[in-house]
Amino acid sequence: MPGECEKRLSDNVAPEHLRGGYRPSFQPLQRSCNIHLIGSFTIAGQTLIGLLQRVSSASVTVNEKTIASIDQGLLVLVGIEREDTVAQTERLAERLLNYRGFEDSEGRMNLDVTQVGGGVLLVPQFTLVADTRKGNRPSFSSAADPAHGKTLFDELIAQFKGRWKDVAAGQFGANMAVQLVNQGPVTFWLQVPPNARQH
Repeated sequence: MPGECEKRLSDNVAPEHLRGGYRPSFQPLQRSCNIHLIGSFTIAGQTLIGLLQRVSSASVTVNEKTIASIDQGLLVLVGIEREDTVAQTERLAERLLNYRGFEDSEGRMNLDVTQVGGGVLLVPQFTLVADTRKGNRPSFSSAADPAHGKTLFDELIAQFKGRWKDVAAGQFGANMAVQLVNQGPVTFWLQVPPNARQH
């Protein structure tokens, strides 16, 4: 259907080069010729990853049952690596809720999801941490083991729910069907390094 994004995650992704702030910078895109290879921006085993997409609606289905959904807001695919920590989940939650991905009255990206009253849908996706730098098969050696990954994903959900009223989540370890309507499209790749500090 027109407008619906059953899309490869490697399409239309803007790497977020100013990793400490809340506002995207697009200047590096003028000299980047491989932005579609989003895996190439990871620091293996060290960064908590959030791929956020601005949506007009999104939902998660497991075993033909919808378990989570939002209307306008952010769908966030979360990649957790083996050395990630609780402190990084705190910083990622803070950044995502304050990240300016919505237009103001002048059409500029000056508003965050809370300012537009949007929802947040968190979906765990271990394939985001894949090393795709060589060969034809992804390597997941930097991915967190299931127990550690679930612990941090649950912590991330708690961090969001402690900060915002409209938060939903997918099911860790499940075979999920994710549907979304990406508005724009607008997609950003955020990484939180292990030495992250809140501002």
